[in-house]
Amino acid sequence: MKELWDRGQRGWPASAPIAQFPNAPLLTAIAAWIVGQFSSGSLNDAASAVFYVALACFAWWEVTDGVNRFRRFAGGAVLLFVVVSLAGKLGG
Repeated sequence: MKELWDRGQRGWPASAPIAQFPNAPLLTAIAAWIVGQFSSGSLNDAASAVFYVALACFAWWEVTDGVNRFRRFAGGAVLLFVVVSLAGKLGG
């Protein structure tokens, strides 16, 4: 089991990881998104806030510490998504 976990943390392909097991901020964002899909009112608002904060943390982590250009670019794209989404929610 430990070997499988370690392989998931290293990513695939090992030489230039594109896919790997989600890190803590991404797992938090996924969990918050799921909660948001099945809730309403203030719980939905809180889940939405946690989703955007966790997703921004994940994206920033990838932009600043991504293992290759693809991962850094993906982090930048996710960060742009967060900014545009929040701007839309705050502006309209």
